[in-house]
Amino acid sequence: MMARRSRDEDLLMEDELTAAFLGEDDMTTDDQVAPVTSSSTDDWEEDDAVPGQLAVDVYETKEKLVVKARTAGVNKNDLDVSIADNTLSIRGTLSAGNEDDVENYFVQECYWGEFSRSIALPVPVKEDEIEAMLKDGVLTISFTKVKQDSVKKIQIL
Repeated sequence: MMARRSRDEDLLMEDELTAAFLGEDDMTTDDQVAPVTSSSTDDWEEDDAVPGQLAVDVYETKEKLVVKARTAGVNKNDLDVSIADNTLSIRGTLSAGNEDDVENYFVQECYWGEFSRSIALPVPVKEDEIEAMLKDGVLTISFTKVKQDSVKKIQIL
């Protein structure tokens, strides 16, 4: 039978957890968590040196290894796909178009700019048998898998 904690014990646990993550200066006088305040968008600076990371799906079929990535709005001429040492690299640029007349953003959630992703492929592939297709905003890269013997006998010397 499990013992049940009282509400006071739960509050104590919450205060201990809060204290573990916040210093004493961050706590209010009555040991309640200090309210979180958001800074204005003027204080936020965008780091142009860090590219966004592309989300991918990687799966296999009987014959192929497939990598899919949502690249909606990216022109195929703005994509660079390469493979070296069983690592796939995808780089590109997502352009927002001409926004010179924008005075103020109310919400800005879309990522615009450079993105990249490098993926160590989980199975050996034939690097000379690769198909890449961009259709309906989805980049699909298919690799022919290298067939390996299921059991390899090792001779003991």
